[in-house]
Amino acid sequence: MATLPLPTDAPATRRLLDAYRAEQAAKRIRTLIFAAATLAACLLAAWMGEVDLGTFAENFHKFPNYILSITPQLRWATLGEDVTEWYWGWKRWGRLLIDTVLIAYAGTLLGFVGGLMLCFTASANLTARRWLVLGARRLLEIQRSVPELVYALIFVVAFGLGPFPGMLAIAIHTTGALGKLFAEVNENIDLKPVDGMYASGASWFQAMRFAVVPQVLSNYVSYTLLRFEINVRGAAVLGFVGAGGIGQDLLSAIRQFYLPDVSAILLMIVVTVAVIDIATERLRHALIGLDTRT
Repeated sequence: MATLPLPTDAPATRRLLDAYRAEQAAKRIRTLIFAAATLAACLLAAWMGEVDLGTFAENFHKFPNYILSITPQLRWATLGEDVTEWYWGWKRWGRLLIDTVLIAYAGTLLGFVGGLMLCFTASANLTARRWLVLGARRLLEIQRSVPELVYALIFVVAFGLGPFPGMLAIAIHTTGALGKLFAEVNENIDLKPVDGMYASGASWFQAMRFAVVPQVLSNYVSYTLLRFEINVRGAAVLGFVGAGGIGQDLLSAIRQFYLPDVSAILLMIVVTVAVIDIATERLRHALIGLDTRT
């Protein structure tokens, strides 16, 4: 059955059309304002970063040329000798790479403990005192807002060269990052088990332990494993300031133009991070019961 069109000159229809056109016009204005603000921010960032497209185009060829220069000359006829010459320092680099992984592991472990201790206090739905929530959140912000490299520089001055300053730098930054992630997970839980624990006379610590942690533990582990992978890459850079690991040898090779050494060390770091990524992915899937055979 065909429906008759509404008369466009009816007062009610006219008011609806006017409201629709006004809303569309307002939406277009908001879109234009957002686009203009984004463009202005990009131009300001380009100005502050001294972006010069002419200089970029003029010197862009240096980047692929550098990549080609650090690539070793491997010939099929002498492949064994070439690889041996390329990885002449594999024993030293291997030990330093293990140090890098251990620095990341220890820093991640301490960061996990620190984030776990602060995340419940930083959760607005779990802590009644507002000032305590704000204080915990500000502390986490301070810890993660300063880059690990800056922390490492401070700790190198305080404790000297070696892995210890690097581990402390990663631990503090990881505490801030994981504490925020854990707190966000806490704020999405079902509060009924928590209320039930309080109703049965449980303390705050008991409610967190038996009502909150079982709901969020898998997320805690997943975020921690992801952070460990990130920290392995970060620990490799901390060696630039003398905070242990393979970064110091990488920086030395770059400064002295030992180009094959640069590519050899970078390849070892890439392979290590890839192996850790695969291992942590399988571990996360095993913890959440996801089939990893596909």
